Amino acid sequence: MALRIEDYAFVGDTEAGAIIGRDGSVDWLCLPRFDSPACFAALLGTKDHGRFLLSPPHGDITATRRRYRPGTLILETEFVTASGTVRVIDFMPPRDRRPNLIRLVEGVRGEVRMNLELIIRMDYGSIVPWVRRVDGALHAIAGPEALELWTPVHTHGRGLTTVADFTVKEGQRVPFFLAWHPSWEAILPPQDAEVALRDTQAIWEAWSAQCTYQGPYREAVLRSLVTLKGLTYAPTGGIVAAATMALPEWPGSVRNWDYRYCWLRDATLTLYALLSNGYREEAAAWRDWLLRAVAGDPAKLQIMYGIHGERRLPEYELPWLPGYEGSRPVRVGNAAASQLQLDVFGEVMDALYHSHKAGLEPDPFAWKMQETLLHHLESSWMQADEGIWEVRGGRRHFTHSKVLAWVAFDRAVKSVEDHKLEGPVDRWRALRDQIHADVCEKAYDPTRQAFMQSYGSSPLDASTLLLPLVGFLPASDPRVQGTVRAIERELRRDGFVLRYSTDENGADGLPPGEGAFLACTFWLADNYALAGRTHNARTLFERLLGIRNDLGLLAEEYDPVTKRQLGNFPQAFSHVALINTALNLSVLQPRPAEDRGQ
Repeated sequence: MALRIEDYAFVGDTEAGAIIGRDGSVDWLCLPRFDSPACFAALLGTKDHGRFLLSPPHGDITATRRRYRPGTLILETEFVTASGTVRVIDFMPPRDRRPNLIRLVEGVRGEVRMNLELIIRMDYGSIVPWVRRVDGALHAIAGPEALELWTPVHTHGRGLTTVADFTVKEGQRVPFFLAWHPSWEAILPPQDAEVALRDTQAIWEAWSAQCTYQGPYREAVLRSLVTLKGLTYAPTGGIVAAATMALPEWPGSVRNWDYRYCWLRDATLTLYALLSNGYREEAAAWRDWLLRAVAGDPAKLQIMYGIHGERRLPEYELPWLPGYEGSRPVRVGNAAASQLQLDVFGEVMDALYHSHKAGLEPDPFAWKMQETLLHHLESSWMQADEGIWEVRGGRRHFTHSKVLAWVAFDRAVKSVEDHKLEGPVDRWRALRDQIHADVCEKAYDPTRQAFMQSYGSSPLDASTLLLPLVGFLPASDPRVQGTVRAIERELRRDGFVLRYSTDENGADGLPPGEGAFLACTFWLADNYALAGRTHNARTLFERLLGIRNDLGLLAEEYDPVTKRQLGNFPQAFSHVALINTALNLSVLQPRPAEDRGQ
């Protein structure tokens, strides 16, 4: 059975990532890309679906400690036993040609018995590979894929599993080098593990040294930035929402989605997180990925794309996997890619406006593409859609979608006014005013003194917390203050904010039950900061920091009753929100909420 989500760590090479438990087991690894089929899938099933365990015998362990080396994605897990202490160092070196996972077992004190259990199962745990020894390595092959394990430790087979028992003494370091390659290509000799460790650490430390944030939350901000970098697909600049798929938003539920893709809704806040902390190269790469992905017919603009900008992300199920804690079905792909979500037009316009404002070299063709998007939005903004939360219960006139349509035309007007670009600015101003009036008339309930989830509906929605953050209304506006009070009253659970009530009206078309959405809780803190409630903002922010796991990582959601993280992990949106809220609480650096909300 898989561990609690917060008991996992993440290591990666900015092209793929491994999820490693505090028990020393690699329970999730997709190679060669984030969205490739997993060769270890125990996270969504049992160990028989694939894992790579390195640890002392379970009964020998008296304590476990773990940490990242500062400013890196190099994981160190220490196991304490009666006979001594051993450290497992896990990392994925930035690749030259092929992906590698390197594990170093280091004797720290005394003498410790160790177990290795390697269960390779290709294609999400469904295929047992052909395993043999080739040139001193354990070679596993299945169809188009091959893995090699290089180690000086003697291994042997037992019931379709590779195992080994060995002892590590103080001062010893034993390497385990796992490499992936296409099965038709030649096996390459392994890197020197010690050299790879030294080089990987130097690369990460140099990257982290660029961080310009110097506020009181530097450790949390830097860890979130490193995580965001780790979730970046370096060849294209795309940033995946998470390294995992099908981790449930509520244990045992059907809310299990594949998050190994790139969402446009994250665009502007991701740009702010990177640009505000000194990472212009990554911000430019993300902007360029965005431009390539959305190129084409504006009527076919999607809410998400693959890491190369792929449009087709067909959703299907893996019936042989029982799911995390029985949460089924296990889904690959994401049918929400074909949904209509009008807010993405606003996200694209906002991201490109602020990238221009920040001084990123403008793409000469970007403005023409933006004009094309706006032309389409002129005739489509009044349509119903599936909204920011990708509901599967039918289209509605979601408030957030209309507000982001307003953002699209507002940023177009500002682009003409501030950046001297050309366009039908009078028409755009009129549309901006028309949408603003439409939202204020149809989405605001004067009786409840709050903006509702959609036109003519009664449920609240935490996405309305974004109204002052995008500049639709100031935080001091009584309608915004009333919305904040209503959300505090109806959507908070022990201080954390739900996206909406899943059992109130069935808008999402799914059974009730999910955790508090962490990004929404950060948005509440941002609202406090904008309204001058600095103490409330700081208190809530520090409470959010307190639910990170021992490595500083966050999933998508949190259950304040069981005090467990929920959803896919680590979640880029949660870490981006953390970074921006820390900036919003800063007295020394630009504040995204104020800048974006002007």
